[in-house]
Amino acid sequence: MDRWEMRAAVAALPVFDTHAHLCGGRLAARDFWEIGEYSWFHRELTAAGYPAKADSLPEEKRIEAWAKAFAATGNTTLHWVVKAIFRDLYGIDLQDTAKDAAALHKAVAAVHEAVAAVRASAEKPDWAAEVAAKTGLHRVVVNETGEHPFPELPGMAIWVPRVENRIRRAAEQAEAKSDQRRAIEEAAESLAELVREAAEQGSPAIMTTLPRLEGRANETPVLRQSGHSRDQLMFALLHKLCAAVEAHGLCLQLFLGVEKDWSTRTTPANDPNRVLQLHGLFDRYACRFELVLGADMNNADAVQAAWNFPNVDVGGMWWFNFRASTYRDSMQKRLEALPPAKSSLIVSDARCIEWCYGKVLLVKRLLADFLFDQIELGWLDEDLALHVAGQWLHDSAAVRYQCQGS
Repeated sequence: MDRWEMRAAVAALPVFDTHAHLCGGRLAARDFWEIGEYSWFHRELTAAGYPAKADSLPEEKRIEAWAKAFAATGNTTLHWVVKAIFRDLYGIDLQDTAKDAAALHKAVAAVHEAVAAVRASAEKPDWAAEVAAKTGLHRVVVNETGEHPFPELPGMAIWVPRVENRIRRAAEQAEAKSDQRRAIEEAAESLAELVREAAEQGSPAIMTTLPRLEGRANETPVLRQSGHSRDQLMFALLHKLCAAVEAHGLCLQLFLGVEKDWSTRTTPANDPNRVLQLHGLFDRYACRFELVLGADMNNADAVQAAWNFPNVDVGGMWWFNFRASTYRDSMQKRLEALPPAKSSLIVSDARCIEWCYGKVLLVKRLLADFLFDQIELGWLDEDLALHVAGQWLHDSAAVRYQCQGS
């Protein structure tokens, strides 16, 4: 098997996406801009000079500005993804240069073609199924009740409720109360009820992001009536949440490494204690934990936690951690330390199925090349390499989310 055959073999494997924002009833992009201005790529476009409020421009000016900014991002990973989306799904070659008038004219014409193509695909009733088949997408986890099921793709969506806003508000409100213990106990009862209802509705997991916290999970004090900090109250609620998740046999997805308190812009937070301070939860509760990271420093910490604790798994790469370099580094760490059943790779965070396709394509390409290099170096044979790929892309998550037959 040569490198191109390995790429083809990995490309054909099924995919379990453990976090996306796809919404049933409108899985496909409704216009070009839902693809071309996808939030994470939009940051790269604006860094290349794209107007911050381009949607207020006349369409011709907006298209020209986009074509110029797209050409200026030609070195980035997400540029490669956008180019692949339009090449593979629409047969359109978006141009990588706008260096002179002739090149700009050609680039603008390609964008016009793409605008028309997405408008047409949005009207096709079977478009989402077509893209999902090309992606290899079998299952996708969503967090909002309005996002599932998917009428276009029955049985694909898995609902996992998201609870960070409940936890944050409860801790903030309890901090201001004269009887903090009672406030936390009431909040914990509400959380436990949510977990119970989710389990009864067939949800296999609960998801929460976590902010930067001071302290350690194994040092959470016995609650007094008052005198606790917000972070201590947060830890107390996390313990209550873990107990409820454990009682109902669910998994807890922990999304870590992204902060919103340093400025008006969300940013990665490379905190060396981010995973370590949660070890007390992993040690105390028998539920499964899946660690999804948005900052690259903690990739090794997540692998180490999964190595230390049999109930901890490593999830996909999220937000600022979704880059070719971090994927390669994380795959090397996972391969060296963990059985493949303890790792999942795909967190598309996509808001339309076309971006799900593009992100999965990138991960499969990186994975195929990584595994081929491991075969060349003598660490794996072909069968073991494809077994690892199957576990990382689909099978490990299918077990974790109780979809073994998917």
